[in-house]
Amino acid sequence: MDTENLVHSLGIRHIGIIMDGNGRWAKKHGLPRKMGHSKGADTFRNCLNSCIKLGVPCVTFYAFSTENWSRPKEEVDSLMRLFCTFMDEMMKLQSKNIRLRFLGDRKALPDDVRKKMAEAEEMTVNNTGMWCCIALNYGGREEILNAARKISELYHSGKLDLQSLDEERFSSFLYTDGLPYVDLVIRPSGEKRLSNFLIWQAAYAEFVFMDVLWPDFSENDLIDAIVEYGKRDRRFGGV
Repeated sequence: MDTENLVHSLGIRHIGIIMDGNGRWAKKHGLPRKMGHSKGADTFRNCLNSCIKLGVPCVTFYAFSTENWSRPKEEVDSLMRLFCTFMDEMMKLQSKNIRLRFLGDRKALPDDVRKKMAEAEEMTVNNTGMWCCIALNYGGREEILNAARKISELYHSGKLDLQSLDEERFSSFLYTDGLPYVDLVIRPSGEKRLSNFLIWQAAYAEFVFMDVLWPDFSENDLIDAIVEYGKRDRRFGGV
């Protein structure tokens, strides 16, 4: 199989990945949950390199949802420290020409996390390679509500004619403004739900659910998901 041209041949523009199963992986190995997140971060790095190798134009990783704040404080604090370490590493990847972008509501995040997010985005702003998007404190419903609020404000100030509002214009108010819609969503861990992830952008995406836990997710698993995508008949409501 010509894996290096697989993504291009299938016309895939954007892959969404729900990184799920870190806690269960840790429990399975008799380790604290934070060790599962640490191992999951290693898998993220490997998966990112695989996406670059396969020529994926845009990939979005679901790292932390708006619902994840309900987890124990110790776990959340550990995740925030891990995000800071991750962003330090991302800023060392200039040679890979990645364009880094964070999706989500930043206001609730710790100051040091927000600062590093801004630094990482600024450092990669002139790159021209693959988009690597990290959904951090992200919720799809909240994203759509925020877009509706912005549109309402513009309408009431006389700056937006509602008659000109179509799907493309509405999309420009989302975190993913300028990015292609999602073609493929991959969710490891055996769960079969979207969990509030890119619900507007993935309206016509293909979904591949896999039984492997995220820390064990490999390049072969990524390729298998892409191959499965290639078997689907995407009709977009047609016949």
